Amino acid sequence: METDKLVHMANRIAEFFESFPDREEARLGVAQHITKFWTPDMRAQLLAAMQSQQANGLKPLVQEALAGA
Repeated sequence: METDKLVHMANRIAEFFESFPDREEARLGVAQHITKFWTPDMRAQLLAAMQSQQANGLKPLVQEALAGA
């Protein structure tokens, strides 16, 4: 899957959880959603793109969630 599409999907997830007042709960929510509903290949591709700084526009909440996963 294209990295831009994965970034878009992850950012949409983050948009939902950004409304949570507890940042840690929001971070865990993003991480759990991605772990539960994304394939291992999708997760690995997004993480690799983030680590190589090719996940342009990825929301900080997603970055935090992936760093803690």
